[in-house]
Amino acid sequence: MKTYREIVRHTGLSEAIRIFKTVWLACMVLFLITFLVRSTALKDSTWGEYLRLSYAVIFSHGFFTMVMLVAARVVYRQVYELLFFTKRKSRHVLIFGASRPGLVAYAMLQDDIRSKNKVIAFVEDKPNRVGKNSRGVRILHITDIDHNFVRKNDIDEVIIAVENDDPERLSRVTDHFHNLNIDLKIMQPGRSLLSGGGKRQIRQLRIEDLLGRKPIKLDNPVVEKELKGRTILITGAAGSIGSELARQIAILSYKRVVFVDQAESALYDVQQTIHTSNPEEAYYIVGDVRDKIFMRRIFEIHRPDVVFHAAAYKHVPLMEANPYEAIWTNVYGSRIMADLSMEYNVYKFVMISTDKAVNPTNVMGASKRAAEMYVNSCNEQSETNFIITRFGNVLGSNGSVIPLFEKQLTKGGPLTLTHPEITRFFMTIPEACQLVLEAGTMGKGGEIFVFDMGKSVKIIDLAKRMIKLKGYRYPQDIDIKIVGLRPGEKIYEELLANNENTLKTHHPKIMIAKVCTEDLLMKRRQIDVLCGLVEHSEISCAERADLEIVRQLKAIVPEFISQNSIFDQLDK
Repeated sequence: MKTYREIVRHTGLSEAIRIFKTVWLACMVLFLITFLVRSTALKDSTWGEYLRLSYAVIFSHGFFTMVMLVAARVVYRQVYELLFFTKRKSRHVLIFGASRPGLVAYAMLQDDIRSKNKVIAFVEDKPNRVGKNSRGVRILHITDIDHNFVRKNDIDEVIIAVENDDPERLSRVTDHFHNLNIDLKIMQPGRSLLSGGGKRQIRQLRIEDLLGRKPIKLDNPVVEKELKGRTILITGAAGSIGSELARQIAILSYKRVVFVDQAESALYDVQQTIHTSNPEEAYYIVGDVRDKIFMRRIFEIHRPDVVFHAAAYKHVPLMEANPYEAIWTNVYGSRIMADLSMEYNVYKFVMISTDKAVNPTNVMGASKRAAEMYVNSCNEQSETNFIITRFGNVLGSNGSVIPLFEKQLTKGGPLTLTHPEITRFFMTIPEACQLVLEAGTMGKGGEIFVFDMGKSVKIIDLAKRMIKLKGYRYPQDIDIKIVGLRPGEKIYEELLANNENTLKTHHPKIMIAKVCTEDLLMKRRQIDVLCGLVEHSEISCAERADLEIVRQLKAIVPEFISQNSIFDQLDK
């Protein structure tokens, strides 16, 4: 059993269990030999005299051997720690969660010889466990932990170790401990490691853990079946959404997968980091969706069955200052991709849209809404199934508020916020990509998929939590500065327009927006006129040309009312 190979000073519960198994396996062998000797002719032989043992002696010998082997290791460990760690101040720790994950965290702390940890108490928010002991440590209710308790017991940190990683519960718990100025860590739930093959670890709490709602889980085996053996084209494959979409698709049993993006360095990074199930049929192409001749050649060579169109310009203030580029990419580029998909009989075309396309107040959102209209109008023109997904802000994506706040925290603050009441819906990048794949599977054509993102999050609350997660105090250490709304920016985002309702799907969190389709052909003709304007590159830098382009865009998207923008004059 090789118990002698263990490092003695690391002795813990697992080593004690191995010793127990070893000793009692030996005892069972001796019991068996003694039984056979006593029940056969060997009992009267000379060998029988030597082999016939007392059952009581075997049991006693095994018991005391096991006790001494474990005790010797424990004593050695205690002496080692006494000699080498007495000068090191122990960290006083609370563990939130007294069930199995909490006990695992307790064992990990006890086994960690690099730091001296002392668990003061387990903490629970459920009263049924409060007042009991576990591993000789008392279990307290979360309301018992106050400033006096923290000061009296010199608490250094709290480790959250629960299997039910409900963000709403985590938010309540973290708010309580943040108010006590205690460092917070979390142990990843065991079930989240099953698919990733990772090891449990205690790490710093991240803002993604406090999303404010339960993560949406999409585990539909039909998704893989739908894409199996097909040629898949992904535009914008080097972006935040496109790259994660590429990673999730690349492990499936595709026939061929084509990644297209105009950002050479970013596409190179994807190529170097992605794991594909069939590397020989994975193609990385630097190209622009606005180049119709180039894109036609891609369709001609690869003949895609499914197109995921993620290429877009998405930054609101930049696109407000560059409306020509916004429309050229988001409308004209989407029009090229949709037309080529019809021409080459693509099976499904999935466009990635945004919640900013709903009742837009900026050029970016309005350009995405116009693209939605054009894609929807194509559904009746061919056999291709045109599908749209619409979701909110993505945590950690390029240009999102989280990386911005992290950079500002690194520089010592302050965090800049455009408005104290501004709110946003949030989701993680994997959630967004799962939604896109699910929509591509269940969509029959003409749908706009939205999903229940829970309650919107106040950005000022998000900023305060990030300050506390980094160990700072607000506003003493890091302050928040209100800088005013940027051009075209909304205070509140929406997932549905005023004239839209929803239909349920098989997943309780995913819905289909019912949009008006009566005048799509007229909108299509208007979009053709708008695209004709941007095709003339000589007008791209003229201010009057920008006004004319945005005027045409407002005619196509009548709910587009500019806010805090130079294009306000067009709404008068």
